[in-house]
Amino acid sequence: MSTTREKLADELKQHERGAYLRSLTPFDWIWALACVGGGLAAYLQYAEHMNYYEEIILALTVAWLIPQGWHWKQARPFVLIVGALAVLAVNIYPDLNAAQESFLLNYLLSSQAAIMWMCVFFLGATVLYFADLAFSRGGDRAFVGRVATAFTWLGAGAGLLGLLVRWWETYLHGPGMGYFPVSNLYEVFVLLAFTTALIYLYYERRYQTGALGGFVMLVVSASIGFLLWYHFGQEAHHIEPLVPALQSWWMKIHVPTNFVAYGAFGVAAMVGVAYLIRARAHPDSRAAKRLPGFDQMDDLMYKSIALGFAFFTIATILGALWAAEAWGGYWSWDPKETWSLIVWLNYAAWLHMRFTKGWRGTPMAWWALLGLLVTTFCFLGVNIFLSGLHSYGEL
Repeated sequence: MSTTREKLADELKQHERGAYLRSLTPFDWIWALACVGGGLAAYLQYAEHMNYYEEIILALTVAWLIPQGWHWKQARPFVLIVGALAVLAVNIYPDLNAAQESFLLNYLLSSQAAIMWMCVFFLGATVLYFADLAFSRGGDRAFVGRVATAFTWLGAGAGLLGLLVRWWETYLHGPGMGYFPVSNLYEVFVLLAFTTALIYLYYERRYQTGALGGFVMLVVSASIGFLLWYHFGQEAHHIEPLVPALQSWWMKIHVPTNFVAYGAFGVAAMVGVAYLIRARAHPDSRAAKRLPGFDQMDDLMYKSIALGFAFFTIATILGALWAAEAWGGYWSWDPKETWSLIVWLNYAAWLHMRFTKGWRGTPMAWWALLGLLVTTFCFLGVNIFLSGLHSYGEL
């Protein structure tokens, strides 16, 4: 009997897979071909700079982009446009002096120009989201909300473009200098800003509401504020050689995976803030009428934390493997490692209490917000107040 049930289950899965493939449109297959073509072109162009592990990363990236584009169609033009602009920038950027001589590079496509545009768009999106929430009515609300969403897409695209072009710029600094630009606080704050924005944009589309945009963009704007201070106050935007421990392909997967988790935790925390505001608001107030329902916000908090927890778990495992290669041991109770464990335990407990005790609502919203504070200390506070093997991003 069990064998019969297993066969029926397998047949059902095969039928579902077949139905899903049949539901794909010609544009879906064109997208798949574009991803494969782009990956192949990147390999042919830069194979001499890639080792075996980086070739695997490229292949996995292409394999990941295809179903993502099928599931989230709005991401297709984003990827294609950013990719095309990055290719254009590389082709008109033969040396560092070209950034001053070319109008496109100087004002649009160099890493510093793109990152500054990211800051402008994200700060503008924050204002527009709150303006939409507070003042807009009827058709005006839809227009302001659409502009806010467009600014968020533009900011995310500019941030990603900035890091891609900065990657090329590291090679222009000299032989053996090139590296993936996620090695210091300046670069990872750019990564954090556009990653958080992209995670929010996905959920905005899925839940069909932009009322939470201003809250989430507050986290992004805080990142932008720090980034601008770090750029102009500390002159931290200059490209510097990597320390020996960071000269590893592990950095290309460990750091971005970590920051997907940080971005998801940030989204969850700010949805928690919106939840708490609505819980305290009068039923007839604008906040109560415009913000999503409690069940929807609770579900969004849960999905964001689950996403962040999955990526943080993977990042922690990758970090342990990297540590074994760099320092000879998987775990050394370095301050960063200790606080990473605290972050992991915090969100594991959050998910455990939701699943086993059925906790919902206000306590979980407070917990999500406090969790962001713990995560922020792990990310930034450890670098400022503590020293250890991971002290690569001091202020």
